[in-house]
Amino acid sequence: MMMLKKKSFSVLSAGVMLAGSALLMVAPAAQAQQALVPAQSEIAFVSKQMGVPVEGKFKKFDAQVSFDPAKLATSKVAFTIDTGSATLGVKETDAELPKSVWFNVPKFPQATFQSSTIKSVGAGKYEVAGKLSIKGASQDVVVPVTLTQSGATTMAAGSFGIKRLTFKIGENEWADTSMVADEVQVKFKLALTGVPKI
Repeated sequence: MMMLKKKSFSVLSAGVMLAGSALLMVAPAAQAQQALVPAQSEIAFVSKQMGVPVEGKFKKFDAQVSFDPAKLATSKVAFTIDTGSATLGVKETDAELPKSVWFNVPKFPQATFQSSTIKSVGAGKYEVAGKLSIKGASQDVVVPVTLTQSGATTMAAGSFGIKRLTFKIGENEWADTSMVADEVQVKFKLALTGVPKI
């Protein structure tokens, strides 16, 4: 009887230790598990060609997010966009975008954004300051972001303007702003999981 109790106790101890180890392995991952849901996310850009708005989008991008509304000083956001995934929805135009006068994809395959500070400006509203780099040129930008939560998903949405000529997007004859306006509006809607309650 005593042996049976001993055996049961050691099996129970092993079970508790195993469960404890599993919890230790899972817990840190769960805390850091903030991930982009690409199927529910979108990054688009709107430019004007001869006064007519034309919308395009990037089909491939990724994000590294470490965001806690209670710890904004240590929160960080980084984005990587594959410039070769840019599309305006027209095959002929899309074939031009990777060329040197536009995104020059062979030389600059990615555009990046790296946050420097995140500031709360009201309920669910934030200003994310950081460096935007496209085609070898970098510029400091401030991106207004609105966060909404539904279940386990956090939606981050916003828009900001850039000047394409700052990044040499559209060179030579395409630098003519009467053909393609210098101002480009970048719009985004990003689905994230693992973000703490705001």
